[in-house]
Amino acid sequence: MNIWLQIGMAVTLVIMLVFMYPAAKHWMENSPKAEKGDWQAAIVPLALVAGFVALLVLLVKS
Repeated sequence: MNIWLQIGMAVTLVIMLVFMYPAAKHWMENSPKAEKGDWQAAIVPLALVAGFVALLVLLVKS
């Protein structure tokens, strides 16, 4: 890969991080706190997605 392309990509990445940091800091400070039952509500869709991916892997293997 061209060295100038790599340098340009690195500069772009640094600029993106500089602009995203204040927003991420704000989101972390003002995010809602987890309550009882939040983990169970998140685990069900994650388990369904993991099961679906496992099913796809098994279908491709055979």
